[in-house]
Amino acid sequence: MKAALVALLALASPAAAQTLSDEIGANGIAPTLSRLKAQPEPALEDIFAIGGLHFLGAVERALQLQWRTGADQVTGNAGDTLGLPFLRLPVPPNPAPEPFNGALVTQFFTDIDGDMAAARAALATLPEGEDFGLQLTFADLWFDVNLNGAREPDEDALAILGPQLLGWQWQDRDPATPPLTIRFDAADAAWLTAYTHVMSGMANIVLAYDPAASIDRVIASRIALKVAPPSTDAFNFDASFGQFLDAFAMLEGAVNQQPDAARAKAAKEHFLAMIAENRRFWALIAAETDNDREWVPNDTQTSALGLVLPPGTGNTWLGVLADGEALLQGRLLIPYWRGPEGQGINLGRMFDDPAPISITGWLQGWAAVPYLDQGPTVTPTSLRQFEGLMGGNAGLMMVFLN
Repeated sequence: MKAALVALLALASPAAAQTLSDEIGANGIAPTLSRLKAQPEPALEDIFAIGGLHFLGAVERALQLQWRTGADQVTGNAGDTLGLPFLRLPVPPNPAPEPFNGALVTQFFTDIDGDMAAARAALATLPEGEDFGLQLTFADLWFDVNLNGAREPDEDALAILGPQLLGWQWQDRDPATPPLTIRFDAADAAWLTAYTHVMSGMANIVLAYDPAASIDRVIASRIALKVAPPSTDAFNFDASFGQFLDAFAMLEGAVNQQPDAARAKAAKEHFLAMIAENRRFWALIAAETDNDREWVPNDTQTSALGLVLPPGTGNTWLGVLADGEALLQGRLLIPYWRGPEGQGINLGRMFDDPAPISITGWLQGWAAVPYLDQGPTVTPTSLRQFEGLMGGNAGLMMVFLN
């Protein structure tokens, strides 16, 4: 997820005299989005911005949830505990947080799904074949973490996301580097649409195995056991191994229950739609002849992000996605560690006919039996080709390209 957050820095467009980038810097994401949506006939750039700001609003919502509840003081870190997308970012301390509970997580991912649907609805109105160009300077982007409507230094997007995205490289960056500006165009609308499907798919998986009750059970047990909040002042066995057990208990309790079949099927449909939009994106990118502050470049362009994409990146990545599509459709199977060759797990059936997930059952095998099929299994060839092309940046690029 870290590299995906790089993408969240750049989805907006210019307004009239004051650029949209300037407007976001002055007013924030939500007010800018409200103004754009109130227009009777928004320009193409504004339509793209509406989609992008709905996406960015989901990131802002995550930061606000963490700040409001002081979630890291309840479970160590809500995002890391359950491996939940978005809920992993550092936020300023809140001196008076409200109580944290599992229902907040359910509502958050319900809202995420709604945000992504709203983004897609806007992007779907962009006329096919018509191009546009809109610019965003990253330094203008900020998140209203503490919900007071005013921009504060620790709410700058780069201050929040930079260390998470670049690690030690963030500290070693040249502070004199000019602010990064990206120009988005019609091809990037397909990239963004694909990413909304990724996030809707993930949200529907979380909601299919709603973790609310499991979270509440673990929180209640911590209170009953008088477990102290995590501290970085000194090593504490409970703050390390105990936090891991809390995480495992939350996860195991969430997945080992009867899932919502409609949510599981929706997740599968979103992942398949992501692959379709990715194919459309790479076709549009291949047809571009300009080279103007590109987000994702083709083989003859350069990325304004400073990322180097070797020639053939698009085709190689589409090969990885083709394997993913075949797995979702059951045409390829996932190898399973027990039994003979020629059989494997039908991933598509796991979405179509979901069941409670027993971790020990999957390790031993009895839980895997209903999803076993005979047929060809997926090979690592496409993924290894992509990893070889990307070198040490394969993980970053997988999330960036979606």
